[in-house]
Amino acid sequence: MCRLFGLTSAPRRTYATFWLLDAPDSLSAQSHREPDGTGLGYFDADGTPEVHKAPLAAYEDRAFAREARDVESATFLAHIRYASTGGLDVRNTHPFEQEGRLFAHNGVIEGLDELDRHLGEDRSLVHGDTDSERFFALVTRETAALDGNVSAGLISAARWIADHLPLYALNIVLVTADELWALRYPATHELYVLQRPAGGHHGSRHLDDTGRYGRLRVRSADLGDRASVVVASEPLDENPHWRLMEPGELLHADRRLHTTSRLVLPDPPVHPLTLPDLRPTAAASQRTG
Repeated sequence: MCRLFGLTSAPRRTYATFWLLDAPDSLSAQSHREPDGTGLGYFDADGTPEVHKAPLAAYEDRAFAREARDVESATFLAHIRYASTGGLDVRNTHPFEQEGRLFAHNGVIEGLDELDRHLGEDRSLVHGDTDSERFFALVTRETAALDGNVSAGLISAARWIADHLPLYALNIVLVTADELWALRYPATHELYVLQRPAGGHHGSRHLDDTGRYGRLRVRSADLGDRASVVVASEPLDENPHWRLMEPGELLHADRRLHTTSRLVLPDPPVHPLTLPDLRPTAAASQRTG
């Protein structure tokens, strides 16, 4: 399934190195499906969003994803895509950018014709074919309607999806230049959060995290002496303080790294989907490994 990674060290900017497609061992190569796309988003010092992403449709794309990327930002968003909706094209590769925000999603939303009708003229925010970018457009519209309150916009958009459309999973990470949001809904896929003090739980270590399945690797010497909040599809190191988010939980880390969490979707979707309900491509994209 798709892998999500978000990190904030706000208000301090942090240097980090990312490998979006770290070389797997032979067992991983034999037992896990190859990813379909990778992407990394972050922000320049003036708050301008930067996105580096590629579909993994050719050798050149995979070489791009294996290159080490040294970047500096207060917030980061990385995504490894296993395609469920939309072809292998850069416009369908996460993360997406709208109104200075970056967004990535793991899951499947169906009923896209109805979602397009609900978006109306705001469908123009969508440049690709994915359910993910459509949902992001709904978040963007609802946020604008709620005076720029991203938390309220996310809740409003997610509740509409949960009430109206067939839904398998809606795990998301959204970042601005100095804030981070994460939503896990429903219990289909896991999403973990780590409130990491400076130096980690040992108090003296830099960050060096590696995913088992997604092949993402991130390293930051700066996080040896500054705190951060990390969100990921799986625990990425031996730190015992990784916490599995509750189904329906919305997490927000603000620009001072203060973190709040609340249950915003306590009920299951009205039209839940199971793995056998999905199209073969979509089902394959949602399996672990």
